[in-house]
Formats: sequence, C-alpha cells, structure tokens
Amino acid sequence: MSEPILTLEGVYTDIAQYHILHDLDLAVPRGGVTMLLGRNGVGKTTTLRTIMGLWRTKRGTITLDGRDLGAMATAERARLGIGYVPEDMGIFSDLTVAENMTLAAASGPLDAARLEWIFAAFPPLRTFWRSEAGNLSGGQKQMLAIARAMAEERRLYLIDEPTKGLAPAIISTMAGALRDLKSRGASILLVEQNFAVAKALGDSAAVMDDGRVIWAGAMAELAGDAALQERLMGLSMETA
Repeated sequence: MSEPILTLEGVYTDIAQYHILHDLDLAVPRGGVTMLLGRNGVGKTTTLRTIMGLWRTKRGTITLDGRDLGAMATAERARLGIGYVPEDMGIFSDLTVAENMTLAAASGPLDAARLEWIFAAFPPLRTFWRSEAGNLSGGQKQMLAIARAMAEERRLYLIDEPTKGLAPAIISTMAGALRDLKSRGASILLVEQNFAVAKALGDSAAVMDDGRVIWAGAMAELAGDAALQERLMGLSMETA
C-alpha cells in the first residue's frame, strides 16, 4: 500500500453539543480509492466535512502531503487541490451546466481536452450544457457535481455517497467515471453505502463506528469475508 496522501490523527469534532468524531485515525493512500464505510450516523460525512474545514476540529491533526491543514480555511484547503463532492451535491441550480463547470475551474479556463474526457464520462452534460442545472434530473445533477470536482486535476477527491438514490443505469455510469478517474492515478476518499460499488472501486477501506475507525485494510479482504462484514457493520454483504 502506498504512502498516505492524507492523514488524520486523534481527530475530535463536535457539532454544537454533540460529540461526533472521537479520536479518529485515518490514512488515505496515494493513488487509489479508499472506501469510508459504516452504518448511517457513525460520522462518515462529518469526517469529509472536517477534512474540508467545514467543521473545525476540537483537537487532533489533519495533514495533506505532510502539510498541516488545521489553521486553514475551507477555501485554502480547496486551493491546495482538494476536490469535494458533498452529499447534497453543492451545485448552483440557477446557473447553467457550463457556468457551474466554469466556476469549478478556479485556476483558469476549462481545459478543452479535460472537458471532452468529462463529456465522454457523462454524455448528458454535453446535451444540457446551456441548460440551468436546476432543471436536470437527480442523476444528471449528481453527474454535474462529480464533473465539477473533475474540472481540474486535484491532489485528493472527497466524494460523499455519489450513487445514493440513483437508478442502476446511472450508478453504472457513475462507477465507470470514478473507475476512469482512478485509472488516471487519482487519490479518492469515497463514502459509499452501495457495497457492490465499494467492492468494485475500492483499493483500501476504513470502517467507522461511533465516530472512529474500527477497522482498516484492503477492500478485497473486507469484500471476501462475510463474517468480518457482519461483525463490523452488522450485515453480511457477501452477495451484494
């Protein structure tokens, strides 16, 4: 397993009076897909939001390529090359697809070759390029959300439940795009409830419970051990 691009050590995050992350340790290897797994409500989304600085750590350290992110605002972290796709997609509904993509390319104009690659991954975005994003279907909005993160090459992609609530055909398209991004050497931390998608895309996995990582290892090891799945997540997913 390659050296980590991102490391969280002893991270605690509180939201109002609620203690969400408790002494969280997590390492995201460079150049692969790390699946962040666990039941609902165990802190997976809070982990991504904490990495982005949307929630501040109470204590602990977060480092990207050895650089401490603790004092950095969200915008600074994004400028370091972290692309974030939130669970609520985070698109601008009153702007066109083209305008959403232009805003996502913060360092300059959209690269034509990269845009063609995105269109190949998500053909509807070409079709609705001049349409308002709010008029897209749910699956198309999710495509746009991921395409915005892909508008420029990022050092790290944080993606929160990209296949949630989508039809099987759209899930297949989404998985194909993420597989293509992975093949380009991207480092991805992916929260995903669809175990079949996790099994197909993941190189490594970290399973959370009660605000901390309780198991970390190869995705293939977890996918191949129904007893381990049941012990960690309370449900055997052997046939998923």
